[in-house]
Amino acid sequence: MKLLNQIQRGKTVAPRRALVYGVHGVGKSTFGSMAERPIFVQTEDGLGTIECEKFPVAIQYTDVIAALSALYSEEHEYRTVVIDSADWLERLIFADVCKKRGVESIEDIPYGKGYVFALTNWREVLQGLDALRNERGMTVILLAHAQIERFANPETDTYDRYSPRLHKQASALVQEWCDEVVFATYAIHTKTTDEGFGRKRVQGIGTGERVIRTTERPAHVAKNRLNLPDEIPLDYSVYAAFARGENPLATAEQPAEQGV
Repeated sequence: MKLLNQIQRGKTVAPRRALVYGVHGVGKSTFGSMAERPIFVQTEDGLGTIECEKFPVAIQYTDVIAALSALYSEEHEYRTVVIDSADWLERLIFADVCKKRGVESIEDIPYGKGYVFALTNWREVLQGLDALRNERGMTVILLAHAQIERFANPETDTYDRYSPRLHKQASALVQEWCDEVVFATYAIHTKTTDEGFGRKRVQGIGTGERVIRTTERPAHVAKNRLNLPDEIPLDYSVYAAFARGENPLATAEQPAEQGV
């Protein structure tokens, strides 16, 4: 068949690959549990009282690969696989690298090559998740905790920002692979009070509202391929609606009909 005859046209609709990272206790696991028929691959014991179906907590890297293999080869009705969490998965990956290299710590491998070796494991995980997405039609959600990192922006002074709690090489690999990388946090507003004598006091005010930040800003890492608003509620149904091409945040009010 000629190559030009294989050209594809139109949009490709495929299950999403999302990395949701955020501050402790904001509701990342709850977000994952709201997805369509989810199954959790646990790398930490953090689901608590959340009602969901899950594999036993993985105690070594091979447990994670076994779970992904079972989802690929065995019959089931799950539609979403949730890795909870990616940063604890990285601990298992480091332990696997150390075991194979005969060292106690990833730092014991000279010249930082331990982190390079770990990328082989990460690629194996991502290939397994791609197989579930492409051949079993499963949405993929990776959950991760947040860290504050120093970012050397070549256009400005160095500043702090939130990012996924992963080694920088693994973080870059995973973020590139994902369709969406979003930051889950609490909505915070500031109030400035004039205290006199040229002094001002800035106070942070939170309402408890939980949101997802979807676009990269100096304060956090993010990206999305859905043209999402900069901020949406931390609600899987809202995210899923955008993935279907809908806008659940648009006003439903219609103009009033004029009398004849």
